[in-house]
Amino acid sequence: MKMLMHICCGPCSIYPLKELRTQGHDITGLFYNPNIHPYQEYQRRHETLRDYANKAFLNMMWAEGYSLEAFLRSVASLDDKDRCVFCLRDRLTYTAELAIKEKYEGFTTTLLYSKFQKHDLIHEIGDEIKKHLGIFFYYQDFRSGWAEGVRISKELGMYRQPYCGCIYSEKQRFCK
Repeated sequence: MKMLMHICCGPCSIYPLKELRTQGHDITGLFYNPNIHPYQEYQRRHETLRDYANKAFLNMMWAEGYSLEAFLRSVASLDDKDRCVFCLRDRLTYTAELAIKEKYEGFTTTLLYSKFQKHDLIHEIGDEIKKHLGIFFYYQDFRSGWAEGVRISKELGMYRQPYCGCIYSEKQRFCK
C-alpha cells in the first residue's frame, strides 16, 4: 500500500518505518506538528528527522510554517484530555487530507510507536477520520519495538526529546 505516515519525531519513526517496509508498504513521511513548543524544540525535532530521513532513504513532506499560535488558540480553554484529543485529531486529519490530495491509499502515524501515547484514542480518531474522509487508516501497535527503536536512535546519536511536544506536556514533565 502507498501510505502517508505522520511523523512526530525522528526516533519514533525508526521502528514503524522498518516494520511497514518489511510488510511491503511504500511509505512517505509527513512532519506536521504545530503543537511542538518552543520553536527551538520544533527545529531540533525537524532537523533530527530530516537527517534520519536522508539516512533511511525516506521521502518526506514538510508542512509549511510553524502555526503555534493557531494551535494555542484552539487548545487554550480545553482541559488536558480535550487538548490531547484536539491535537491528535488535528495532526491525523491533516495527514489524511494530504494523503487524499496526493493520491495515497492510506495513512498512519508514528504516534502508535510511543508507549506514552493513548493508543485507543489514536485508533478511535483514525477510524473516525477513515469513515468521514473515506481513506484507509492503518493501525498497528508498534510499541513492541520500543526498545529496538530507542537502542538504534541512541546508536545513531539522534536527539531524543524528553516530552511529548506541547507546552502543556513540557510543564507536566518538568514542573513538579
